[in-house]
Amino acid sequence: MTGFGRGNAAGDNFSAAVEIKTVNNRFLDVHLRMGQELSSLEVIIKRRIAARLSRGRVDVNIMFERSGESTYELDRTVIARYLSALRTIQKEFDLQGEPDITSLVRLPGAMQPMREELDENMIAGITLALDNALEDLATMRANEAQALSAEMRMRIAKIEAEVPIIEAAAGTLVEAYRARLQKRIGELLARSGQPAEIDPGRLAQEVAFLADKSDISEEIVRLRSHLDQFRETLEHPTEIGKRLDFLLQELNREANTVLSKSTDINIKDAGLVIKAEIEKLREQVQNVE
Repeated sequence: MTGFGRGNAAGDNFSAAVEIKTVNNRFLDVHLRMGQELSSLEVIIKRRIAARLSRGRVDVNIMFERSGESTYELDRTVIARYLSALRTIQKEFDLQGEPDITSLVRLPGAMQPMREELDENMIAGITLALDNALEDLATMRANEAQALSAEMRMRIAKIEAEVPIIEAAAGTLVEAYRARLQKRIGELLARSGQPAEIDPGRLAQEVAFLADKSDISEEIVRLRSHLDQFRETLEHPTEIGKRLDFLLQELNREANTVLSKSTDINIKDAGLVIKAEIEKLREQVQNVE
């Protein structure tokens, strides 16, 4: 589910800010963006995120700053090589002047803040900022979940409205088959020029065969059952995304079977409407954990 959360924490000698952004994904995929000095916390951070989230791509940006006095260390080898190169340039091109201290300070790698280990207060502050960001994210996602649930219920209601149309049309199929078959046989007999009577028993047998082959009563029962289960699943407070995925697969399977068994235009139209709503639901379910 898409969302954004931000959390902050501070101590006597540090400040930490965490931003979390989530987008749709079938699985949990965490991407961390943080300084090298926080690399030892990667496992802890991912574990805390996994305890709160189960699906989605999660982008985490952690900003950490020390506020105490900074100690710097010099890379004397880099500085020495730089000065040696400058003297070579002076000698070869007969140049005057001396190296400027400012240019030495700006030299990449010449002077860097001395790395210090993270103390317990800093680690606690970073995890607190992370937890605050996760809580902020949860609030935003909860608001979105309410809107998403309402929209999915609306689409389920649209599918349910098509089921009686299919059921009503299916109830007239047997007589429609009988009339069409009787008309077709009559046309063929008339074309042959030979007077003959249609065997009622044989006609009934053919009609029964076609009716059994195109019977969709079981599919209608399963459609209604899956729709009820989908609505009930939306009420569960726990992880429901995978179950909703499965129910949509089953709904789509029943819709395909209904379409393949019947040539009735009303059933075809209703089946296509159902499949269109299922596809829209499939996109929305990707937002659900």
